[in-house]
Amino acid sequence: MNRPLIALFLSLVATCLSAAERPNIVLVLADDLGYSDLGCYGGEIQTPTLDSLAEGGLRYTQFYNTGRCWPSRAALMTGYYAQQVGMDPKLKTDWPSWTQFLPNRLRQAGYRNYLSGKWHLRRLASSAEYAWDRSYQLADHDRFFSPQDHYLDAQQLPPVGREEGRYTTVDTTQYAIDFLEEHQRDHADSPFFLYLAYTAPHFPLHAKAKDIAKYEGRYSEGWDKLRWERQARLEKLGIYQGPLARRQENTIAPWSLSQTQLEEQIDPGELGTAPAWDSLTPEQKAYQASKMEVHAAMVDRLDQELARLVAYLKANRKFENTLFLFLSDNGATAEQINRGDRHLPGAASGSADSYLALGPGWSTAANTPFSLHKHWNHEGGISSPFIVHWPQSIAANGELRRTPAHIVDIVPTLLDIAGIAPELPRFGKNLPPLDEAPPLPGLSLTPTFAHDPEWEPRGLYFHHAGNRAYRRGEWKIVMRREDQTHWALYHLTNDRAERNNLADTHPDKLAQLVALWEKEELQYRIDASR
Repeated sequence: MNRPLIALFLSLVATCLSAAERPNIVLVLADDLGYSDLGCYGGEIQTPTLDSLAEGGLRYTQFYNTGRCWPSRAALMTGYYAQQVGMDPKLKTDWPSWTQFLPNRLRQAGYRNYLSGKWHLRRLASSAEYAWDRSYQLADHDRFFSPQDHYLDAQQLPPVGREEGRYTTVDTTQYAIDFLEEHQRDHADSPFFLYLAYTAPHFPLHAKAKDIAKYEGRYSEGWDKLRWERQARLEKLGIYQGPLARRQENTIAPWSLSQTQLEEQIDPGELGTAPAWDSLTPEQKAYQASKMEVHAAMVDRLDQELARLVAYLKANRKFENTLFLFLSDNGATAEQINRGDRHLPGAASGSADSYLALGPGWSTAANTPFSLHKHWNHEGGISSPFIVHWPQSIAANGELRRTPAHIVDIVPTLLDIAGIAPELPRFGKNLPPLDEAPPLPGLSLTPTFAHDPEWEPRGLYFHHAGNRAYRRGEWKIVMRREDQTHWALYHLTNDRAERNNLADTHPDKLAQLVALWEKEELQYRIDASR
């Protein structure tokens, strides 16, 4: 199907949807969640709420983010690649003059807009340009038990003391429910858009003791066995059929601490690399296993908190006509850092005195079956679980969608569902003519709600911190920041694990994709300067 026909089809879908009652929208974003961390994506972590949403809706097997937190958030809130709006790299302190924001657009269709959680974009979320009706912004990404920097609407809240016993994943959910209770009381006739942006399971590995206890001993057999277990479950679920990516022992985040620093600042059992599990000492195995127990507990708690939100919506008869979307901002991270209040040597893993990162061994397992981690543009860094659930309008139950999709598709999808044309007037003064805004690069995914459409292959662009990639149809090129002179070429249908570089045997395909990447790269830099 060519692009003009797609546009016509989507306009017809939008007309039909706008004639019906507009749905409520809940957009849930996890932070540093691996592709296979959820039960419904092959993981062993207990995620019954998300598993239930997947069973009653859709799971996408080839959904992409940008590989890093703030570029993904920029794409979610604008509908553009982060490079188009000057957010990767952060070229300047302001958005391009033509930029529109998702809540601003949805407001035009009568939506009330609520944010709870991590914002991580220019200026406070409460700034008028973003059009949040209520917002809780967690600006402290270094603490789960005692956030020091957070805001309710335009007001900075007092720092939270550890003695208060609060936990940010719980707080993020509670503020969201409080906003929806207010909405139910004062604006029940209007649809709502809730952007629920959890920090979990991002660094530091902090979790409630009772949640950690559920996973005691679960990971004592190590990351290598866990990868094989997850791959087997992915195959059984029908999500992935193919090889397992190679464990790249010495690939570490460029900002990570050295092995010497890790042993001095953290623990002698801490590792900056991902060696074979069987090569570790008993002490190293025990220490590493304890970290994965905390990671699992953080994901488990996120799911428990979503259960509270679902229960609220069901109790208020909002669940059937609420569109849920769940995804991660990037893959699991291999970084090894020590910041915030800094790690207290000897502190128990997961406690408020511990400041631990997941590390490359467990990150490799979390991103099973794919290669590399957050920050890189290999599949492990940019592949995300993506769950869509909408009982009133999606008849599918537990079906998979294999259509390649990207985070830039979220905005056009939500505009489509809300019956909004992308050419809506914008707020503010002294704005340039509307035709100066570039077209949205994404597509509405509403046709995929019924089945996988036979779309003409399109290009999906990636670029972060020297890492580059471009996917079109079955083919993908990728370049690592460590070697910016060579592109690799992979045939993803046969090799999504990126094991066999075909650049030498298919030079014409390589040249074609490189030319497409360079064309988009140039255009997006021009867009950002306008």
